[in-house]
Amino acid sequence: MKIAKNTVVTVRYKLSDAQGNLIEEGSEPMVYLHGGYENTLPKIEEALEGKEAGYKTELQVEPEDAFGEYDANLVKIEPRNRLPTPLEVGMQFEGAPDGDDEDEEHGLIFTVTDIADDKVVLDGNHPLAGVALRFNLEVAEVREASEEEIAHQHVHGAHGHHHDDLDDEAADDHFRSQPLH
Repeated sequence: MKIAKNTVVTVRYKLSDAQGNLIEEGSEPMVYLHGGYENTLPKIEEALEGKEAGYKTELQVEPEDAFGEYDANLVKIEPRNRLPTPLEVGMQFEGAPDGDDEDEEHGLIFTVTDIADDKVVLDGNHPLAGVALRFNLEVAEVREASEEEIAHQHVHGAHGHHHDDLDDEAADDHFRSQPLH
């Protein structure tokens, strides 16, 4: 079966930067609903359109087609007392960039990048912002999407999304979505 709109694609991948430094090698394959549902990068969909299981490619994706350019305006320094304890580098919080309305539909995720005595540095950039990415992709499987997957605009089942299951891991990461005010 060829990859086309409303097919579920299973892809084994390795992600490196443009210099070949390994960023991530997926222990589990990436499984996504093909067809512009924003389940993967548009450049990946474009490269795989019309291909079949067994197809392999190396694809370089520039920052503007991946996670954007690094924006220094998304780095904030906040007083330490405005954040919960315990606090560690790597923790993430949801918030709005300076000057934006706090009622914004989608807040940014800010990552704690440094902690000083009374100040905390928060970075709202994606960790891969400003990085050209090189994907080694191998299509493992292609199948028709179910009506439910198309209606929900994402894959269900193995390696996909489960509507009935509470994600225990997400529940443990309680610090990841605390709003900044």
